[in-house]
Amino acid sequence: MEGRTRAAQTTRHTQVAIIGAGPAGLMLAHLLHHHGIESVILEHRDRAYVEGRVRAGVLEQGTTNLLNELGLGERLRREGLIHHGFYLQFEGQRHRIDMHELTGGQAITVYGQQEVVKDLIAARLAQGAPLLFEVSDLILDGLDGERSRLRFHYGGELHELTCDYIAGCDGFHGASRAAIPAGVLSVYEKIYPFAWLGILAHAAPASDELIYAYHERGFALQSMRSPSVSRLYVQCPLEDRIEQWSDDRIWSELHARLDLADGAPINDGPIFERAILSFRSFVVEPMQYGRLFLAGDAAHTVPPTGAKGMNLAIADVRVLGAALAARYHEGRDDLLAAYSATCLKRVWRAEHFSWYMTSMLHRFPENDGGFQHHMQLSQLRYTVNSRAAATSLTENYAGLAKV
Repeated sequence: MEGRTRAAQTTRHTQVAIIGAGPAGLMLAHLLHHHGIESVILEHRDRAYVEGRVRAGVLEQGTTNLLNELGLGERLRREGLIHHGFYLQFEGQRHRIDMHELTGGQAITVYGQQEVVKDLIAARLAQGAPLLFEVSDLILDGLDGERSRLRFHYGGELHELTCDYIAGCDGFHGASRAAIPAGVLSVYEKIYPFAWLGILAHAAPASDELIYAYHERGFALQSMRSPSVSRLYVQCPLEDRIEQWSDDRIWSELHARLDLADGAPINDGPIFERAILSFRSFVVEPMQYGRLFLAGDAAHTVPPTGAKGMNLAIADVRVLGAALAARYHEGRDDLLAAYSATCLKRVWRAEHFSWYMTSMLHRFPENDGGFQHHMQLSQLRYTVNSRAAATSLTENYAGLAKV
């Protein structure tokens, strides 16, 4: 068997090997293609799984702009839902935050991450560029040498891919970060003591914009994926299992936390997707080692409350794409050397904002005599009554052009 595996080995070279076909890896491939730089994408999962993963659904203004600049936004422009504001709900009242007015014209677009991935995969395949699904047994080698090498199984054969650089875009549990020697990375992490139960339902959203609700029973969020599909979340205990949540229980909690005495209730409908999501704040420094550059969840994760995960991943590869273009077309290494430091400024800003939103809107399990509760209400009241506080919130939510 060993001999047959070696005999079947095929070898090729590319300029940039990209590990992971999520938003970060796919977007980087398109940025490199735009600059005339070759790349090969290696993905552990099959295409159906990658295109079916339900994740984030809020695109910052900068993310939307980039998709359009690269000619990848046709379906986004047709189907995406542009929002100029959102609601904060607490103490039985709903307050609209006018993001468009407070930020001088910025907006967010609601468009599911899986839809972004579908669009990017379709465009990659239309280019005839290499995108390999169901890659297994991946080994990274030569990260600190003159040329890196990846070995993996694909299509029943052993392959070797040599490359100038590797982009590790394979998520929190991927092989890229694990390939960095022990002691190189500093790890910063915060685990949150609760989870989200998220559903997709065939139900028209009760509001045309997102509702973030702070309630005595826990956080709730009404979002949407289309005019007929709602995306809804409720805070739940970290140890809960999906089997504990019947449809009736889900809708009962959503109504309790989101309905108002003087307003229309949220709309029920058939639930066709459900999952419980635990989350953390996580950052590694640096985001590079030798010829390996980490991007997206491979380097950092955020609580979903601030809608920063996918946007932060795309911001990473925008920096990396420009740095690689400078290396290949101008012979400059300075941008690659500064990649980690450049990205981490935005990463830590997004980490703070996501922590802030999470801390302001969730019920915490510790018994503090109500102090935490009153602090949160004070912050919420200040935010909806202070133009300065609301502006700070919205410029972070829509996405900062500079950090």
